Amino acid sequence: MALLFCDAFWGTDFSDQSGYEAILQRLQDGRHMCKDVEELLKMRALAEEKYGRDLVAIARKAEGQTEIGTLKASFDKLKAEIEKTGNLHIQLSERIKEEVQKIEAFREHQREQRKKLEEIIEKLQKPKMLLHKKTMESKRLYEQRFKEAEEAEQAVGKKTNVTTSTHRQSEKVMSRARLCRQAANLAEKQYKWNVDQLEKMCQDWESTYRSACEEVRKILEQCDIITDNNCFIKMKKTACRPPALIEFRSYSDLNANGGVRRVETKRLSVMLPGMSFSAYPETGSNSAGSYTSAQQTGGGPEKYMVLYDFKAQEDDELSISKGQVVTITEKGEDGWWRAWRDGISGLVPKTYLTKISVQSQSTRLVAAHPDYNPIK
Repeated sequence: MALLFCDAFWGTDFSDQSGYEAILQRLQDGRHMCKDVEELLKMRALAEEKYGRDLVAIARKAEGQTEIGTLKASFDKLKAEIEKTGNLHIQLSERIKEEVQKIEAFREHQREQRKKLEEIIEKLQKPKMLLHKKTMESKRLYEQRFKEAEEAEQAVGKKTNVTTSTHRQSEKVMSRARLCRQAANLAEKQYKWNVDQLEKMCQDWESTYRSACEEVRKILEQCDIITDNNCFIKMKKTACRPPALIEFRSYSDLNANGGVRRVETKRLSVMLPGMSFSAYPETGSNSAGSYTSAQQTGGGPEKYMVLYDFKAQEDDELSISKGQVVTITEKGEDGWWRAWRDGISGLVPKTYLTKISVQSQSTRLVAAHPDYNPIK
């Protein structure tokens, strides 16, 4: 069974590039292997050429001119066969040299492909890491500003409760509280904006990384495809899923110890063909706000067509194939919908589906009628 190549080399977090480095190292090892094969064949070609020329020289230097009759004919035949054998070895040497040239051209082509993939990945990798760093810095600043705002507002409350404080002191404390709150709101906006930008960047990164992995897989498919690729994946695989994205968490959700008071986070999930995330609900989960029955949206269950192949990776998921029609009974707010097909129910990513319009359903029904003639 062939392992999934493109989902075997993700990083465990944003800063982890071990999967990417493993793939690059495999390409570089392949380049070194090509060089080793070139050297081997070059030495073989030299040996074949030397051996062939030696045989031709031996055949031409042989005497035997004084002999007569059938013995002379046999001796001449022996010399001719030796010379012929030598010429065949010389020809084999030339063919080997031609193969060496082909391998050199192939190695150069692979070097260009590897360089192209490196440039594509690096072009997205550096901005992604910078944006991630910027997002984490804005998160720390956001939490710091909100903490300062809370402390300033608490100071206002203390001052207003003290009758001895002057009007000027109270105004000064209130002014500081307003400034701290304004700074906290600005920090919150910047934090949210950075999280949104990082989500978009990760979409481009994951799509490009997946395409690059597919290109590498095709490059490696030169021998026994399944055996070699499975061996490489088992030896070098890192993480089977992209790293979890950054969630925006409101400062009001954190308690004094840094824990969570209540969960109202914004889940930034990315759904691409062939990828799955842990952002779907547990089996049987039907909490308020998580799933909406298709009947509640009006019109009963809805028909959707599958845009991409999806292979179930958990017990509560449903495998679907491109072109199939499924019935949606529940729609989850996290991007996972419950679908029915052939009497089987399971979760599928909504981004893999497109709704079938009433007009398209009617067209298919009319086309299926035995008396239908599109020329009329």
